Amino acid sequence: MRAIGYGAAATTAAALAAAGVLYGQAGLARREIPRAEAPPPPGDGRYGTKFGGEPITLVMLGDSTAAGYGVRRPRETPGALLATGISRRLRRPVDLRRLAVPGATSDRLWHQVEAALELHPDLAVILIGANDVTHRASVDAAVRHLVRAVRALRAAGAQVVVGTCPDLGTVRPIAQPLRWVTRRWSRRLAAAQTVAVVAEGGRTVAFADLL
Repeated sequence: MRAIGYGAAATTAAALAAAGVLYGQAGLARREIPRAEAPPPPGDGRYGTKFGGEPITLVMLGDSTAAGYGVRRPRETPGALLATGISRRLRRPVDLRRLAVPGATSDRLWHQVEAALELHPDLAVILIGANDVTHRASVDAAVRHLVRAVRALRAAGAQVVVGTCPDLGTVRPIAQPLRWVTRRWSRRLAAAQTVAVVAEGGRTVAFADLL
């Protein structure tokens, strides 16, 4: 019994030590990763005004990735780039509304969806997941919130494209073993997002494979 007690104590101590290392590395990463100097620039408006036809309504939902945090010009935001590309490809104007909020997690997505539904969007693009990893949110809970969002948008007649969670293990200031942990967690969330979104009739883009 004494040996079992020593073993349990040693295991607990090792777990606490490992947790301490991970929290310490997370703190260092937060200090080393540069922050944007200003909020993302607005990009709302009509793109492709030279084209005729009924405008396509595009809404951008999600976190700072969707908002364009870190860029300096409205035309550089993801929404503006997509609106420009879609208008040129389809030769129709595109009305862009950016509803994404920097720092948003999946459990804060619904308020954006409610605002989007009032606009009767033709296309909704959702970029979400990174903050769920950094906030250590449950994968199941994060996916459940995403499913609710996709389901509501699809029911309203919108096409939905979700950019799944990026691989945070590629962020260089994150050291090992935290990098390994964040990579595994990111890819697990991305895989779960993909399965759930496709089941609801949406489409996905695997950011972890592209970036």
